[in-house]
Amino acid sequence: MSVVTIAEAWPAAGRPFTVAELDRMPDDGRRYELLDGVLVVSPRPTTVHQLVAFRLASMLNDACPDGLCVAPEPAVQLGPQTEFDPDLVVVRVDQVGGAKFTEPPLLVVEVRSPSTALIDLSRKKAAYERFGVPSYWIVNPAQPELTIFQLRDGRYALESKTMAPITIENPFSVTITPARLISGLRGQPAELSGTRSGSSPSSRCDRRRRRSRRSRRR
Repeated sequence: MSVVTIAEAWPAAGRPFTVAELDRMPDDGRRYELLDGVLVVSPRPTTVHQLVAFRLASMLNDACPDGLCVAPEPAVQLGPQTEFDPDLVVVRVDQVGGAKFTEPPLLVVEVRSPSTALIDLSRKKAAYERFGVPSYWIVNPAQPELTIFQLRDGRYALESKTMAPITIENPFSVTITPARLISGLRGQPAELSGTRSGSSPSSRCDRRRRRSRRSRRR
């Protein structure tokens, strides 16, 4: 595989992105994912995001039985035009070995951030459902809150949405205490709550331009 510039990796006009083109994207610190041929670019996860993912991985790893394993930030290829980089997965040990997972993990976990909140709860959830991932969790560090979806008859059912300690049986028995995921952290970072404190200069400029356009229409 050769690494090229973004411009060189970009497909021709009118063509969807493929996993082969995604593999050629440069490693520039951002997260590049693919959803139905559309490139999804996210900023580097914050340190709080990474700590929450690490702590949850530790909780899962401590309870993980032989034959299964916890893998952080793998590539999961769902098809030729869809590939995600979830924060955590639980897979069978015999699935480990390639550059990415191409079979459904037993569990996929996404740690929520403002840039991914909507897609995690809608289009990613639908894609994992179609792929046949049995368990899908979303962690919201700002609460902290754990949302659990379980595949039932081919569709995700909401199993739980809780801030309290919970014992989960799939893919194996484990007790998760959401408060422990952010224990010791000072304050709640605004960027993890889905809102920003104050307004960025660009957003203020955008509002001024909209008000100016409305005034001209009058």
